[in-house]
Amino acid sequence: MNSIEQMIKQLDTLITEYDNLVKKSKYADASDLPSESRILMNRLESAIERISIPSSVQRRQLHLHQNLGNSFKLAEYAGIAAALRDDLKSGWIESVVELVHAETYSDYLEMAEELLKAQYKDPAAVITGTSLEVHVRGLCVKHGVDVELPTGTPKKADTMNADLKKAGVYDGLQQKQLTAWMDLRNKAAHGDYGSYDTQQVRLFIDGVRAFMLKYPA
Repeated sequence: MNSIEQMIKQLDTLITEYDNLVKKSKYADASDLPSESRILMNRLESAIERISIPSSVQRRQLHLHQNLGNSFKLAEYAGIAAALRDDLKSGWIESVVELVHAETYSDYLEMAEELLKAQYKDPAAVITGTSLEVHVRGLCVKHGVDVELPTGTPKKADTMNADLKKAGVYDGLQQKQLTAWMDLRNKAAHGDYGSYDTQQVRLFIDGVRAFMLKYPA
C-alpha cells in the first residue's frame, strides 16, 4: 500500500466513524454524544492537518471553521475530510506536500537514520525528538487528551506525556522512557552534544520507531 492509499484509508475510517456516530445519535449533529463527538472531531482535524497541503482549500476551510461550536465543527470537518479523500482518489492531489518528500525519505525517522549513517548524530537526535513530540500530540488528539492549557497555550511534550499516562494510554515505565528520550532531544537541541553518543541516538531512533508502531496515532 503506497502513501496515497494509506491516506485514503485513514480518511475513509474517520468518515465511517462519523456516519456511525450520527446514526447512533438522536440528533443530526450528534450533540447528545459530546465526548465521542469531541474525540472524533479532534481526530478529523488532526488527519486533515496532517494530510492536506498547507496552502490548500481544505486547510483554509479547516481554519475557517475552527471558531464554530463543536457540533457544527464535527459535520464541517467530516465534509472537508470527504472532499480531501475524493481529491486523493481522483488523483487531483499529486504531491500532498510532495508526499512529505517521499522520493528522498519515507518519513522523518528515515531522515534521522541517514543523518546518523553520515555521522551527524546531533541533527539525527533533534529530528527523532521532533517526530516523537508530533506523535505524542497525535496520541493526545486520538485519545481525547487536551493538547492545550486552559490559557490556549500549547502543552509541552513532558506535560502531554504525563497526561497520556494518566489517561491510561500507556504505563509509568513507558512514560519514563519517553521522558528520557525527550531529555536526549533537548540536549541535542541546546548544543549539549558531549552528553550522549552515537549509540544512544541509534537506540533513540529504534525506540521511537517501536513506540510509534505499538501506540499508533
